[in-house]
Amino acid sequence: MATMPPTPPEASVADAAQATPAFSPLYQQIKSLILQSLETGEWKPGEAIPSEMDLAARYRVSQGTVRKAIDELAADNLVVRRQGKGTFVATHSEQHVQYRFLKLMPDSGDRDDEGPAQRTVLECKRVRASAEVARALALRTADSVVQVRRVLSFSEVPTIVEDLWLPGNAFKGLTADQVAGYHGPTYAMFEVEFGVRMVRAEERIRAVAADSTIAALLGVAPGTPLLSVERVAYTYNDVPMELRRGFYRTDTHHYRNELN
Repeated sequence: MATMPPTPPEASVADAAQATPAFSPLYQQIKSLILQSLETGEWKPGEAIPSEMDLAARYRVSQGTVRKAIDELAADNLVVRRQGKGTFVATHSEQHVQYRFLKLMPDSGDRDDEGPAQRTVLECKRVRASAEVARALALRTADSVVQVRRVLSFSEVPTIVEDLWLPGNAFKGLTADQVAGYHGPTYAMFEVEFGVRMVRAEERIRAVAADSTIAALLGVAPGTPLLSVERVAYTYNDVPMELRRGFYRTDTHHYRNELN
């Protein structure tokens, strides 16, 4: 029987995670390796990842180290644990994350009572990125992007006007019918149709007055107070994949965020 080397097996992870700084805790190195597999699509959204025991054997570390890495991935909403079934790659199709980035809530009742948003797509076209859009999406000015304008209504009341810009190379072939007709969250459609999973977002919010164009789309008077919400959504490794600008009515809704 071959004898085991005196060096603990966990020390070998440093060689496997060459891109990970040497000072990173071991579980962080394992987290980075799992993220690499998620990014390359080894495990697709909704699919089970290997068990903690299998991952421990794969990376030659203890199950406790793997568990701590998965704990952080679950806290980041990148994986979902299901009692008795295992750990799965999170997807925007999951009920509890369908509205992860949409914080507009009805003043009365809850979002389930209100039902899903009705989408009216006004345009979906390929354009050249302006300097501002290119900067937000880490593109070059004049690179191709897909621009979408749509109105989201709740209970048949126009509530949000949104403009979306998406990198053209990642979203080749996106059509207005896809955006309007997909029965589920838009980010779930990005996963299923284009293999792009948004994992986090940054927002900037300010109060604005509705101009004549936005007012007409929302059915309010020009000058009506609105929330302007600008969001950049990122896929793995902080790659920006969407710039979204929305104008939100707040006469029947409010913006709600939970802080931990």
